[in-house]
Amino acid sequence: MAIQISSSLLFSSLLPLFFFFSSLENSHASQPTRKDPEINHLHLLHLNSLLPSSSCTSSTQDSKRKGSLEVVHKYGPCSQQNHDETKVTHSDILNLDKERVKYIHSRISKNLGGGGESVKELDSATLPAKSGSLIGSGNYFVVVGLGTPKRDLSLIFDTGSDLTWTQCQPCARSCYKQQDVIFDPSKSSSYSNISCTSPVCTQLSSATGNDPGCSSSTKACIYGIQYGDQSFSIGYFSRERLTVTATDVIDNFLFGCGQNNQGLFGGSAGLIGLGRHPISFVQQTTSKYGKIFSYCLPSTSSSTGYLTFGAANSRRLVYTSLSSTSRSSSFYELDIAAITVAGVKLSLTPSLFSTGGVIIDSGTVITRLPPTAYAALRSAFRQGMSKYPPAPELSLLDTCYDLSEYKVISIPKISFVFGGPATVELQAQGILYVASIKQVCLAFAPNGDDSDVTIFGNVQQRTLEVVYDVGGGRIGFGAGGCK
Repeated sequence: MAIQISSSLLFSSLLPLFFFFSSLENSHASQPTRKDPEINHLHLLHLNSLLPSSSCTSSTQDSKRKGSLEVVHKYGPCSQQNHDETKVTHSDILNLDKERVKYIHSRISKNLGGGGESVKELDSATLPAKSGSLIGSGNYFVVVGLGTPKRDLSLIFDTGSDLTWTQCQPCARSCYKQQDVIFDPSKSSSYSNISCTSPVCTQLSSATGNDPGCSSSTKACIYGIQYGDQSFSIGYFSRERLTVTATDVIDNFLFGCGQNNQGLFGGSAGLIGLGRHPISFVQQTTSKYGKIFSYCLPSTSSSTGYLTFGAANSRRLVYTSLSSTSRSSSFYELDIAAITVAGVKLSLTPSLFSTGGVIIDSGTVITRLPPTAYAALRSAFRQGMSKYPPAPELSLLDTCYDLSEYKVISIPKISFVFGGPATVELQAQGILYVASIKQVCLAFAPNGDDSDVTIFGNVQQRTLEVVYDVGGGRIGFGAGGCK
Protein backbone atom coordinates (compact mmCIF):
# COMPACT_ATOMS: atom_id res chain seq x y z
CA MET A 1 0.00 0.00 0.00
CA ALA A 2 1.20 3.53 -0.64
CA ILE A 3 2.18 5.68 2.32
CA GLN A 4 1.85 9.42 1.92
CA ILE A 5 2.50 12.18 4.39
CA SER A 6 2.96 15.91 4.23
CA SER A 7 6.60 16.79 3.66
CA SER A 8 6.89 19.04 6.70
CA LEU A 9 4.84 17.77 9.60
CA LEU A 10 5.99 18.95 12.97
CA PHE A 11 4.15 20.30 15.95
CA SER A 12 5.06 23.38 17.92
CA SER A 13 7.30 23.14 20.90
CA LEU A 14 5.52 22.01 23.12
CA LEU A 15 22.84 10.13 59.68
CA PRO A 16 24.58 10.42 61.98
CA LEU A 17 28.26 9.52 62.01
CA PHE A 18 29.01 5.80 62.47
CA PHE A 19 32.02 3.48 62.77
CA PHE A 20 33.83 2.25 59.70
CA PHE A 21 35.69 -0.95 59.16
CA SER A 22 39.06 0.32 58.05
CA SER A 23 40.76 -3.03 57.89
CA LEU A 24 38.04 -4.29 55.59
CA GLU A 25 38.01 -1.34 53.28
CA ASN A 26 41.66 -1.68 52.36
CA SER A 27 41.86 -5.47 52.03
CA HIS A 28 40.02 -8.56 50.87
CA ALA A 29 39.27 -9.57 54.48
CA SER A 30 36.06 -11.40 55.29
CA GLN A 31 32.86 -9.50 55.97
CA PRO A 32 31.97 -8.46 59.56
CA THR A 33 29.46 -10.57 61.41
CA ARG A 34 25.86 -9.53 61.92
CA LYS A 35 26.47 -9.36 65.68
CA ASP A 36 27.57 -5.74 65.38
CA PRO A 37 24.34 -3.67 65.25
CA GLU A 38 26.09 -0.94 63.27
CA ILE A 39 26.37 -3.26 60.27
CA ASN A 40 22.60 -3.33 59.92
CA HIS A 41 22.72 0.24 58.67
CA LEU A 42 25.59 -0.21 56.20
CA HIS A 43 26.09 -1.72 52.80
CA LEU A 44 29.50 -3.42 52.78
CA LEU A 45 30.57 -4.42 49.31
CA HIS A 46 33.47 -4.98 47.00
CA LEU A 47 33.96 -2.00 44.74
CA ASN A 48 34.10 -4.16 41.63
CA SER A 49 30.46 -5.20 42.22
CA LEU A 50 29.45 -1.67 41.22
CA LEU A 51 31.30 -1.77 37.92
CA PRO A 52 29.94 -3.25 34.70
CA SER A 53 31.95 -5.94 32.97
CA SER A 54 32.88 -6.06 29.30
CA SER A 55 30.65 -9.08 28.67
CA CYS A 56 26.94 -9.65 29.09
CA THR A 57 25.53 -11.65 32.02
CA SER A 58 21.94 -12.83 31.96
CA SER A 59 19.74 -12.60 35.03
CA THR A 60 19.79 -15.74 37.16
CA GLN A 61 16.21 -15.19 38.21
CA ASP A 62 13.33 -17.10 36.66
CA SER A 63 12.19 -14.47 34.17
CA LYS A 64 11.22 -16.88 31.40
CA ARG A 65 7.62 -17.33 32.46
CA LYS A 66 4.74 -16.59 30.11
CA GLY A 67 4.54 -12.97 28.99
CA SER A 68 8.13 -12.16 29.94
CA LEU A 69 10.69 -10.24 27.88
CA GLU A 70 14.40 -9.72 28.48
CA VAL A 71 15.36 -6.17 29.47
CA VAL A 72 18.65 -4.79 28.19
CA HIS A 73 20.41 -1.50 28.94
CA LYS A 74 20.82 0.31 25.64
CA TYR A 75 24.43 1.36 26.33
CA GLY A 76 25.76 -1.92 27.75
CA PRO A 77 27.45 -5.01 26.23
CA CYS A 78 24.12 -6.90 26.27
CA SER A 79 22.81 -4.46 23.66
CA GLN A 80 23.16 -5.33 20.00
CA GLN A 81 22.80 -1.67 19.07
CA ASN A 82 25.64 -0.04 17.19
CA HIS A 83 27.00 2.87 19.23
CA ASP A 84 30.10 3.55 17.18
CA GLU A 85 28.56 6.60 15.55
CA THR A 86 28.00 8.48 18.77
CA LYS A 87 29.86 7.78 22.00
CA VAL A 88 27.63 8.64 24.91
CA THR A 89 29.38 9.87 28.06
CA HIS A 90 28.06 9.90 31.62
CA SER A 91 27.74 13.66 31.39
CA ASP A 92 25.64 13.23 28.24
CA ILE A 93 23.32 10.79 30.00
CA LEU A 94 22.90 13.01 33.05
CA ASN A 95 22.46 16.20 31.06
CA LEU A 96 19.78 14.52 28.95
CA ASP A 97 18.17 13.32 32.17
CA LYS A 98 17.76 16.98 33.11
CA GLU A 99 15.82 17.52 29.90
CA ARG A 100 13.56 14.55 30.58
CA VAL A 101 12.73 15.93 34.02
CA LYS A 102 11.89 19.30 32.47
CA TYR A 103 9.61 17.46 30.04
CA ILE A 104 7.84 15.62 32.87
CA HIS A 105 7.37 18.84 34.81
CA SER A 106 5.92 20.54 31.74
CA ARG A 107 3.61 17.60 31.01
CA ILE A 108 2.21 17.69 34.52
CA SER A 109 1.90 21.47 34.48
CA LYS A 110 0.10 21.29 31.13
CA ASN A 111 -2.30 18.68 32.48
CA LEU A 112 -3.07 20.89 35.45
CA GLY A 113 -3.52 23.94 33.26
CA GLY A 114 -5.38 22.13 30.49
CA GLY A 115 -5.01 22.37 26.75
CA GLY A 116 -2.70 20.81 24.23
CA GLU A 117 -0.99 22.09 21.13
CA SER A 118 -1.82 20.99 17.63
CA VAL A 119 0.34 19.14 15.14
CA LYS A 120 1.26 21.77 12.56
CA GLU A 121 3.02 21.97 9.24
CA LEU A 122 6.21 23.97 9.58
CA ASP A 123 9.16 24.73 7.36
CA SER A 124 11.94 22.16 7.56
CA ALA A 125 14.29 24.84 8.88
CA THR A 126 12.47 24.64 12.20
CA LEU A 127 13.44 21.00 12.76
CA PRO A 128 15.52 20.44 15.89
CA ALA A 129 19.23 20.46 15.09
CA LYS A 130 20.28 17.90 17.72
CA SER A 131 21.25 14.99 15.50
CA GLY A 132 22.58 13.09 18.49
CA SER A 133 19.65 13.72 20.81
CA LEU A 134 18.35 10.76 22.79
CA ILE A 135 14.94 9.94 24.16
CA GLY A 136 15.24 10.59 27.87
CA SER A 137 18.45 8.90 28.96
CA GLY A 138 19.74 5.72 30.51
CA ASN A 139 16.76 3.74 29.25
CA TYR A 140 16.15 0.05 28.76
CA PHE A 141 14.65 -1.82 25.83
CA VAL A 142 12.86 -5.06 24.96
CA VAL A 143 12.24 -6.87 21.66
CA VAL A 144 8.69 -7.41 20.34
CA GLY A 145 7.25 -8.42 16.98
CA LEU A 146 5.09 -6.21 14.78
CA GLY A 147 3.04 -7.03 11.69
CA THR A 148 2.10 -10.12 9.67
CA PRO A 149 4.55 -11.68 9.10
CA LYS A 150 6.12 -10.22 12.21
CA ARG A 151 9.26 -8.13 12.24
CA ASP A 152 11.25 -8.02 15.48
CA LEU A 153 11.81 -4.51 16.82
CA SER A 154 13.84 -3.23 19.77
CA LEU A 155 11.66 -0.75 21.66
CA ILE A 156 12.55 1.34 24.71
CA PHE A 157 9.97 0.75 27.44
CA ASP A 158 8.79 3.76 29.37
CA THR A 159 6.28 4.03 32.23
CA GLY A 160 6.19 7.79 31.69
CA SER A 161 4.83 7.55 28.11
CA ASP A 162 1.59 6.26 26.66
CA LEU A 163 1.98 6.06 22.89
CA THR A 164 3.80 3.08 21.41
CA TRP A 165 5.50 3.95 18.12
CA THR A 166 8.14 2.77 15.69
CA GLN A 167 9.80 4.16 12.58
CA CYS A 168 8.09 3.14 9.34
CA GLN A 169 8.97 2.97 5.67
CA PRO A 170 9.06 4.88 3.42
CA CYS A 171 10.37 7.43 5.97
CA ALA A 172 8.60 10.18 4.03
CA ARG A 173 10.50 12.93 5.84
CA SER A 174 13.23 11.49 8.05
CA CYS A 175 14.31 8.36 9.91
CA TYR A 176 17.24 8.17 12.32
CA LYS A 177 19.63 5.21 12.30
CA GLN A 178 18.33 2.10 14.06
CA GLN A 179 19.72 -1.41 14.47
CA ASP A 180 16.64 -3.29 13.27
CA VAL A 181 15.27 -3.18 9.74
CA ILE A 182 12.75 -0.33 9.61
CA PHE A 183 9.17 -1.62 9.68
CA ASP A 184 7.41 -1.54 6.30
CA PRO A 185 3.60 -1.49 6.71
CA SER A 186 3.07 -2.21 3.02
CA LYS A 187 4.48 -5.70 3.61
CA SER A 188 2.12 -6.51 6.47
CA SER A 189 -1.34 -7.99 5.86
CA SER A 190 -2.65 -6.81 9.25
CA TYR A 191 -1.79 -3.10 9.06
CA SER A 192 -4.40 -0.34 8.75
CA ASN A 193 -4.52 3.42 9.24
CA ILE A 194 -6.98 5.12 11.58
CA SER A 195 -9.12 7.80 10.00
CA CYS A 196 -9.21 11.41 11.14
CA THR A 197 -12.88 11.05 12.07
CA SER A 198 -12.38 8.04 14.34
CA PRO A 199 -13.03 8.71 18.05
CA VAL A 200 -9.76 6.92 18.74
CA CYS A 201 -7.88 9.67 16.91
CA THR A 202 -9.03 12.28 19.41
CA GLN A 203 -7.40 10.33 22.28
CA LEU A 204 -4.00 11.47 21.02
CA SER A 205 -4.49 14.92 22.53
CA SER A 206 -4.32 13.72 26.13
CA ALA A 207 -1.85 10.92 25.38
CA THR A 208 0.79 13.04 23.64
CA GLY A 209 -0.05 16.58 24.75
CA ASN A 210 -0.63 17.52 21.10
CA ASP A 211 -3.82 17.56 19.08
CA PRO A 212 -3.79 15.15 16.13
CA GLY A 213 -3.51 16.22 12.51
CA CYS A 214 -5.20 14.87 9.39
CA SER A 215 -3.57 13.82 6.13
CA SER A 216 -5.09 15.88 3.30
CA SER A 217 -4.63 13.06 0.81
CA THR A 218 -5.61 9.93 2.77
CA LYS A 219 -7.68 11.43 5.62
CA ALA A 220 -5.55 9.37 7.99
CA CYS A 221 -5.01 10.40 11.62
CA ILE A 222 -1.59 11.95 12.26
CA TYR A 223 0.13 11.82 15.65
CA GLY A 224 3.02 13.95 16.82
CA ILE A 225 5.04 13.53 19.99
CA GLN A 226 8.09 15.44 21.13
CA TYR A 227 10.28 14.71 24.12
CA GLY A 228 12.24 16.89 26.52
CA ASP A 229 15.44 16.78 24.47
CA GLN A 230 13.61 17.90 21.31
CA SER A 231 13.67 14.42 19.78
CA PHE A 232 10.35 13.55 18.17
CA SER A 233 8.24 11.19 16.09
CA ILE A 234 5.42 12.09 13.70
CA GLY A 235 3.38 9.79 11.50
CA TYR A 236 0.23 7.75 11.10
CA PHE A 237 -1.80 6.55 14.06
CA SER A 238 -2.52 2.95 13.08
CA ARG A 239 -3.57 -0.58 14.02
CA GLU A 240 -1.37 -3.65 13.74
CA ARG A 241 -0.73 -7.12 15.14
CA LEU A 242 1.73 -7.02 18.05
CA THR A 243 3.57 -10.20 19.04
CA VAL A 244 4.75 -10.02 22.64
CA THR A 245 5.98 -13.61 22.93
CA ALA A 246 5.60 -16.73 20.80
CA THR A 247 2.21 -17.40 22.42
CA ASP A 248 0.99 -13.88 23.21
CA VAL A 249 -0.37 -11.94 20.23
CA ILE A 250 -2.37 -8.69 20.36
CA ASP A 251 -4.52 -7.92 17.31
CA ASN A 252 -5.57 -4.39 16.32
CA PHE A 253 -2.98 -2.81 18.58
CA LEU A 254 -2.93 0.99 18.39
CA PHE A 255 0.50 2.44 17.64
CA GLY A 256 2.28 5.24 15.83
CA CYS A 257 3.87 4.48 12.45
CA GLY A 258 6.54 7.19 12.29
CA GLN A 259 7.31 8.89 9.00
CA ASN A 260 9.26 11.84 10.42
CA ASN A 261 11.58 11.01 13.28
CA GLN A 262 14.68 12.63 14.71
CA GLY A 263 16.92 11.57 17.57
CA LEU A 264 19.38 8.73 18.03
CA PHE A 265 17.10 6.88 20.48
CA GLY A 266 19.98 4.59 21.38
CA GLY A 267 19.64 2.71 18.08
CA SER A 268 16.24 1.38 19.12
CA ALA A 269 13.29 1.28 16.72
CA GLY A 270 11.01 3.37 18.91
CA LEU A 271 9.15 3.16 22.20
CA ILE A 272 6.57 1.04 24.01
CA GLY A 273 4.36 3.17 26.26
CA LEU A 274 3.48 1.68 29.66
CA GLY A 275 1.63 4.68 31.08
CA ARG A 276 -1.95 4.80 32.38
CA HIS A 277 -3.69 6.38 29.39
CA PRO A 278 -6.31 4.36 27.42
CA ILE A 279 -3.99 4.02 24.39
CA SER A 280 -1.05 2.71 26.44
CA PHE A 281 0.06 -0.90 26.11
CA VAL A 282 -1.19 -1.62 29.63
CA GLN A 283 -4.72 -0.46 28.92
CA GLN A 284 -4.94 -1.99 25.45
CA THR A 285 -4.00 -5.44 26.78
CA THR A 286 -6.34 -5.49 29.78
CA SER A 287 -8.19 -8.64 28.72
CA LYS A 288 -4.94 -10.60 28.39
CA TYR A 289 -2.77 -9.28 31.21
CA GLY A 290 -5.27 -7.73 33.62
CA LYS A 291 -3.51 -4.35 33.86
CA ILE A 292 -0.52 -5.90 35.64
CA PHE A 293 3.13 -5.77 34.63
CA SER A 294 6.44 -5.97 36.44
CA TYR A 295 10.09 -5.43 35.70
CA CYS A 296 13.53 -5.70 37.19
CA LEU A 297 16.31 -3.38 36.10
CA PRO A 298 19.76 -4.99 36.45
CA SER A 299 22.48 -3.73 38.78
CA THR A 300 24.80 -2.69 35.96
CA SER A 301 24.63 -2.18 32.21
CA SER A 302 26.38 -5.53 31.64
CA SER A 303 23.49 -7.56 33.09
CA THR A 304 19.97 -8.20 31.87
CA GLY A 305 16.64 -7.84 33.64
CA TYR A 306 13.08 -8.60 32.62
CA LEU A 307 9.73 -7.05 31.80
CA THR A 308 6.78 -9.35 32.49
CA PHE A 309 3.12 -8.84 31.65
CA GLY A 310 0.50 -10.45 33.88
CA ALA A 311 0.29 -11.32 37.56
CA ALA A 312 3.52 -11.56 39.55
CA ASN A 313 4.24 -14.70 41.55
CA SER A 314 6.69 -13.21 44.03
CA ARG A 315 6.05 -13.63 47.77
CA ARG A 316 8.59 -10.97 48.74
CA LEU A 317 6.54 -7.97 47.74
CA VAL A 318 5.44 -5.02 49.84
CA TYR A 319 2.72 -2.87 48.29
CA THR A 320 1.91 0.80 48.38
CA SER A 321 -1.25 2.35 46.97
CA LEU A 322 -1.21 4.62 43.96
CA SER A 323 -1.84 8.17 45.09
CA SER A 324 -5.48 9.26 45.23
CA THR A 325 -4.42 12.78 44.20
CA SER A 326 -3.87 12.37 40.48
CA ARG A 327 -2.08 15.17 38.63
CA SER A 328 -1.79 13.27 35.36
CA SER A 329 -3.60 10.56 33.42
CA SER A 330 -0.27 9.06 32.37
CA PHE A 331 2.15 8.89 35.27
CA TYR A 332 2.08 6.49 38.24
CA GLU A 333 1.82 8.57 41.40
CA LEU A 334 2.85 7.45 44.88
CA ASP A 335 2.97 8.86 48.41
CA ILE A 336 6.27 9.13 50.30
CA ALA A 337 5.97 9.14 54.10
CA ALA A 338 9.65 9.22 55.07
CA ILE A 339 13.28 8.61 54.06
CA THR A 340 15.86 6.99 56.32
CA VAL A 341 19.65 7.15 56.03
CA ALA A 342 21.73 4.67 58.07
CA GLY A 343 18.61 3.73 59.99
CA VAL A 344 17.79 7.31 61.02
CA LYS A 345 14.65 9.01 59.75
CA LEU A 346 15.30 12.37 58.12
CA SER A 347 13.60 15.29 59.81
CA LEU A 348 11.14 16.36 57.11
CA THR A 349 7.66 17.86 57.35
CA PRO A 350 4.83 15.47 56.36
CA SER A 351 3.57 17.81 53.65
CA LEU A 352 6.89 18.15 51.85
CA PHE A 353 6.22 15.37 49.32
CA SER A 354 2.48 15.91 48.99
CA THR A 355 2.85 19.50 47.79
CA GLY A 356 4.33 18.62 44.41
CA GLY A 357 3.39 14.96 44.35
CA VAL A 358 5.52 11.89 43.62
CA ILE A 359 5.80 9.70 40.52
CA ILE A 360 7.76 6.55 39.76
CA ASP A 361 9.36 6.58 36.31
CA SER A 362 11.39 3.94 34.47
CA GLY A 363 12.85 6.52 32.07
CA THR A 364 14.26 9.06 34.53
CA VAL A 365 17.76 8.03 35.62
CA ILE A 366 18.35 9.99 38.83
CA THR A 367 15.73 10.40 41.57
CA ARG A 368 14.69 14.02 42.00
CA LEU A 369 13.77 15.19 45.50
CA PRO A 370 12.43 18.45 46.90
CA PRO A 371 15.49 20.62 47.64
CA THR A 372 14.72 20.52 51.36
CA ALA A 373 14.63 16.70 51.36
CA TYR A 374 17.73 16.43 49.20
CA ALA A 375 19.74 18.73 51.48
CA ALA A 376 18.86 16.55 54.50
CA LEU A 377 19.66 13.31 52.66
CA ARG A 378 22.94 14.66 51.30
CA SER A 379 24.06 15.91 54.71
CA ALA A 380 23.37 12.55 56.36
CA PHE A 381 25.04 10.64 53.54
CA ARG A 382 28.13 12.86 53.58
CA GLN A 383 28.52 12.25 57.33
CA GLY A 384 28.47 8.54 56.68
CA MET A 385 31.01 8.85 53.85
CA SER A 386 33.42 11.27 55.58
CA LYS A 387 36.21 8.68 55.49
CA TYR A 388 36.45 8.77 51.72
CA PRO A 389 38.20 11.45 49.66
CA PRO A 390 35.89 13.67 47.59
CA ALA A 391 35.85 13.75 43.81
CA PRO A 392 34.68 16.45 41.37
CA GLU A 393 30.97 16.91 40.74
CA LEU A 394 29.45 15.13 37.75
CA SER A 395 26.79 17.14 35.94
CA LEU A 396 23.81 17.30 38.31
CA LEU A 397 25.49 15.03 40.92
CA ASP A 398 27.26 17.12 43.57
CA THR A 399 28.37 14.46 46.08
CA CYS A 400 31.10 12.27 44.59
CA TYR A 401 34.03 10.24 45.95
CA ASP A 402 37.36 8.86 44.74
CA LEU A 403 37.34 5.19 45.75
CA SER A 404 40.32 4.10 43.68
CA GLU A 405 42.38 3.19 46.77
CA TYR A 406 39.72 0.85 48.18
CA LYS A 407 38.70 -2.71 47.43
CA VAL A 408 35.83 -2.93 49.91
CA ILE A 409 33.68 0.04 50.88
CA SER A 410 30.89 0.76 53.34
CA ILE A 411 28.04 3.12 52.52
CA PRO A 412 24.98 4.19 54.52
CA LYS A 413 21.79 2.34 53.69
CA ILE A 414 18.93 4.43 52.34
CA SER A 415 15.28 3.41 52.58
CA PHE A 416 12.10 4.99 51.27
CA VAL A 417 8.91 4.63 53.29
CA PHE A 418 5.97 4.82 50.93
CA GLY A 419 2.33 5.15 51.96
CA GLY A 420 0.90 2.04 53.55
CA PRO A 421 3.49 1.99 55.00
CA ALA A 422 5.77 0.10 52.62
CA THR A 423 9.46 0.35 53.41
CA VAL A 424 11.77 -0.18 50.44
CA GLU A 425 15.48 -0.52 51.14
CA LEU A 426 17.64 0.50 48.20
CA GLN A 427 20.48 -1.75 47.17
CA ALA A 428 23.97 -0.22 47.02
CA GLN A 429 23.66 -0.08 43.22
CA GLY A 430 20.52 1.99 43.76
CA ILE A 431 22.34 4.59 45.85
CA LEU A 432 25.45 5.23 43.80
CA TYR A 433 26.08 6.35 40.23
CA VAL A 434 29.49 5.09 39.12
CA ALA A 435 31.21 7.00 36.34
CA SER A 436 34.55 5.41 37.29
CA ILE A 437 36.21 4.21 40.49
CA LYS A 438 37.63 7.72 40.80
CA GLN A 439 34.16 9.29 40.55
CA VAL A 440 31.40 7.48 42.46
CA CYS A 441 28.47 9.76 43.20
CA LEU A 442 25.33 9.88 45.30
CA ALA A 443 22.61 9.13 42.75
CA PHE A 444 20.09 11.77 43.85
CA ALA A 445 19.53 15.36 42.80
CA PRO A 446 17.31 18.24 43.92
CA ASN A 447 14.43 19.71 41.98
CA GLY A 448 14.36 23.44 41.40
CA ASP A 449 11.68 23.99 44.02
CA ASP A 450 9.93 22.05 46.79
CA SER A 451 6.68 22.34 44.81
CA ASP A 452 8.06 20.38 41.83
CA VAL A 453 7.04 16.75 41.44
CA THR A 454 9.35 14.20 43.08
CA ILE A 455 10.52 11.50 40.66
CA PHE A 456 11.62 8.05 41.84
CA GLY A 457 14.10 7.18 39.09
CA ASN A 458 15.50 4.02 37.56
CA VAL A 459 18.87 3.93 39.35
CA GLN A 460 17.02 3.62 42.65
CA GLN A 461 14.93 0.78 41.22
CA ARG A 462 17.89 -1.41 40.25
CA THR A 463 17.61 -5.12 41.23
CA LEU A 464 14.15 -4.56 42.72
CA GLU A 465 11.15 -6.38 41.34
CA VAL A 466 8.69 -3.55 40.71
CA VAL A 467 5.08 -4.65 40.16
CA TYR A 468 2.48 -2.31 38.68
CA ASP A 469 -0.95 -3.64 39.66
CA VAL A 470 -2.81 -0.91 37.85
CA GLY A 471 -6.22 -2.53 38.23
CA GLY A 472 -5.64 -2.97 41.95
CA GLY A 473 -4.39 0.61 42.31
CA ARG A 474 -1.07 -0.36 43.87
CA ILE A 475 2.63 -0.83 43.20
CA GLY A 476 4.74 -3.57 44.78
CA PHE A 477 8.45 -3.74 45.53
CA GLY A 478 10.49 -6.87 46.15
CA ALA A 479 14.19 -7.28 46.88
CA GLY A 480 16.37 -9.54 44.74
CA GLY A 481 14.33 -9.38 41.55
CA CYS A 482 17.44 -9.73 39.41
CA LYS A 483 21.19 -9.18 39.67
